[in-house]
Amino acid sequence: MSGGGTETPVACDAAQGGGGKKRDSLGTPGAAHLIIKDLGEIHSRLLDHRPVTQGEIRYFVKEFEEKRGLRELRVLENLKNMTQETSERLLPRCRESMQGGLGEALQRLQAANESICRLQQREQERKKVINDHLAASEKRRMLQWEEFLRGQPQRRAEVDEEHRRAVQRLREQYAAMEKDLAKFSTF
Repeated sequence: MSGGGTETPVACDAAQGGGGKKRDSLGTPGAAHLIIKDLGEIHSRLLDHRPVTQGEIRYFVKEFEEKRGLRELRVLENLKNMTQETSERLLPRCRESMQGGLGEALQRLQAANESICRLQQREQERKKVINDHLAASEKRRMLQWEEFLRGQPQRRAEVDEEHRRAVQRLREQYAAMEKDLAKFSTF
């Protein structure tokens, strides 16, 4: 797994070689140095992403600045100019026209509110007068009704007496008619 460095000799390699020169075992200072070097390479390949990110950054800068021709910068400058023009010219004019229009609208609303209040007050006064008149009329009708009910027994007695007299007159009249009829039945 070493990339570009020398390989680490292992103890078993020395035994295979036979009678040659003994290779460095793992316990020697040179072998530790080689292991550390290999670990550094493994670490840089697995965890160090600087070369990749630097490549991406270069690509982004190239794409953003060179290929697009600073289009975004011009768009941002145009937006900045439009916002300055709006805040310096259009906004004060809009504010003035709004204040003038709102002042007039506020006056109209206040006048309408006062008119409505007057109408409501008149309506309440009219309802009060009508209610007072209705209450007085109802009281007057109740008094008339009570007086009528108090006079009923007397009127009933008068009507009964008149009815009795009328019945009496009719009896006398029919009795007279029967007498006259009896005179003519003898024929």
